[in-house]
Amino acid sequence: MPASQLPRMTRLHTMRVAVLQTDPSYRNLISDVVKRLGHTCVTFGDGLLLSKALSRSTVDLLILDWNSSGLCGLDLLKSVRSSFGERVPVLFATPDGAEHNIVCALTAGADDYVVYPIRPGEFGARVEALLRRAYQANSNAFLEVGPYRFDSRQQTVTVRGKPVALSGTQFRLAQLFFSNIGRVLSRDHIFAMVWGREFRETTRTIDSHVSRLRLALEIEPVNHFRLQPVYKSGYRLLHLYDENDDHSDDGADTERAQIAA
Repeated sequence: MPASQLPRMTRLHTMRVAVLQTDPSYRNLISDVVKRLGHTCVTFGDGLLLSKALSRSTVDLLILDWNSSGLCGLDLLKSVRSSFGERVPVLFATPDGAEHNIVCALTAGADDYVVYPIRPGEFGARVEALLRRAYQANSNAFLEVGPYRFDSRQQTVTVRGKPVALSGTQFRLAQLFFSNIGRVLSRDHIFAMVWGREFRETTRTIDSHVSRLRLALEIEPVNHFRLQPVYKSGYRLLHLYDENDDHSDDGADTERAQIAA
C-alpha cells in the first residue's frame, strides 16, 4: 500500500517525530507515512545533526537508521536513553538485517526494528502502536487529572466542574501540557503541536499564550499544578501532589515540587 493511500488515523493526538535515514528515498517515504498518519515530522540525513537538534529540542518518537554519517543509530539510541530515559520510543528502519545488530539495538533499548524494504501500511501501524503504548493519555477522548477534565471531542475543559472558555489554540496548548505532565517540552515542539508547523523564528507567541493559559486555568499550587519555564528549552507542567494524597507530609510535597529545571 503506497503512503498516499494510507488512512489518516485519529486515535492519537498529533505527535512530533524525528527521522534519521541515510537514503533520501526512504527518508521521504517514512516522512510521508508519518505525515499521513497526522503527525509532524523533522528529517535528518546525518546522525550528528540529529544529536545536536535533540540537545535543544524534544520529540515524541525517533526513527533511526542503523548506519548513518556523523553518528550511528546505536550511539544515538544510547545517548537518548541516557538523557531522556525510556519514555521516548525508538524504532529502527534500516537495510541492515543482521541478527547481531537487531539484538544489540533491542538490548540497548530500541522498541522495534524494521528491515528494508518498508511496507507503508505495516510501518504506519507499527508507528501508531509505539505511540499508543508510550502516550496512552493522548489516545483517550477524555483526560482527567486532579481538578481538570478535558474533552477532546468537544474541545472543552472544566476545572473543579466549572467550564472554562478557551480558544482552540489555548485548548491544544493545555491538552499538550496535561498529556505530558512532568516532561520538558521544547519551544519548537510546542509550536509544532499547537500551531501545526515547525518553529522558525524567535517569538514571544508561546510565552504569551502560556501566561494567559496559566491564568485561565488557574494552574497554580492551590490546584496542585505548576507550569514552569525550563531554561534554554521550553516549559514543563509539574503535578505537585495528588488530590488523594495525605497532605500532612509537607516535606514530601515540597520535594515533589522542587524538581530541577
